[in-house]
Amino acid sequence: MEEVVNSQQDWLQTWLLELGVATNSAEGLSSIILMVGIALLSIIANFITKKVVLTFITFYINNNKVNWDNYMLERKVFHRLSHIVPAIIIYLSTYLFPEYAGLIEKGVSIYLIVVILLVINAFLNAIHDYYITLEISKTRPIRGYIQVAKIILFIVGTILLISSLFGVSPLILISGLGALSAVTMLVFKDSILGLTAGVLLTTNDMVRVGDWIEMPKYGADGDVIDISLNTVKVQNWDKTITSIPTYALVSDSFKNWRGMQNSGGRRIKRSINIDTSSITFCTPEMLEQFKKIHFLKDYIENKEQEIETYNAEHGVDRSVKVNGRALTNIGIFRVYIQQYIEKHPKIHKGMTCMVRQLQPEETGLPLEIYAFANDITWAVYEGIQSDIFDHILAVAPEFGLRIFQVPTGNDLKSGLLQERSDKEFA
Repeated sequence: MEEVVNSQQDWLQTWLLELGVATNSAEGLSSIILMVGIALLSIIANFITKKVVLTFITFYINNNKVNWDNYMLERKVFHRLSHIVPAIIIYLSTYLFPEYAGLIEKGVSIYLIVVILLVINAFLNAIHDYYITLEISKTRPIRGYIQVAKIILFIVGTILLISSLFGVSPLILISGLGALSAVTMLVFKDSILGLTAGVLLTTNDMVRVGDWIEMPKYGADGDVIDISLNTVKVQNWDKTITSIPTYALVSDSFKNWRGMQNSGGRRIKRSINIDTSSITFCTPEMLEQFKKIHFLKDYIENKEQEIETYNAEHGVDRSVKVNGRALTNIGIFRVYIQQYIEKHPKIHKGMTCMVRQLQPEETGLPLEIYAFANDITWAVYEGIQSDIFDHILAVAPEFGLRIFQVPTGNDLKSGLLQERSDKEFA
């Protein structure tokens, strides 16, 4: 090898001397010419690689039937690989400069390590880009694992760079990291906790991208849009973004609405308060009027027969209203609402549907509607719920019932005017 090097340098020096170059300058000039030649060769090789080889690879990828390689092209994995070619040429030419061989090899080694790190980083990004297009990514996200792999990659790359730069064995550097383990644990505490939490979240299927979660402690109420190593991003209903530490989803409680979304039914649980002073026994005239309501005709007739039989068997004196059994306007109203909801086309028929009375309060008697809409879309659900209660509030007076509400200034004004009118009339 030395003979080849000497012969090439002698040939250049001889050629330069023949051109009239001074003897003292011929040796240095010959080295510069070799360097320029190698640099041009590297540039040409890099150009050929990018313009010819990469063009062919791009054409092949864009015209085949598989999709995964498209993401490698988008992340420029092959473009970054092309930078290895000039490094190889420079490395193979070190024998031409024996006095600088060590320095050139060290520079090429550092350059190759950086290029390989960038290639692997781009490759990991391409894997993640392809994975999130698969259906399984919704239940088994790998973003956290990709980030852990990158951390390990750059730690190893940093060790190799330092080793190449100072000429120290990587094993010595790795053994020295043992003394820094406590510092490492402190620096990467959130990442380690996030990795552990990510494994638990994935293994137990606690949360997925696209889930609607509610976590008041962090002001989160919306859809999960990203699960990473350290944070889970939630897009709230007002379109703001809330970032929650990944480990908080394991250490703290949160509500996941996925079960509701998968069931196909969204719960309606709301009460109206009935003014207790408007509750009364039904008169025959009221019952005849209620029988005209389609939902109630059969119920009232059956109930009247049942009550009449009961009262006759027990010799009940019905001249006093409190004796025996009788129908009330609140009871018939409750049955009407039950029938109305059960026959409503937007109520889920396979889920609980009931109307119940709650504990009477100072605001009246709460009558609660407990049912499930068959459309879980927020806007549609709110529309269904509003339509039902619009009807209930409007129909309550037909049963002689008043909806309780706190008196307003207009109520007081109307009362005073009525009182004044009564006095004037008297």
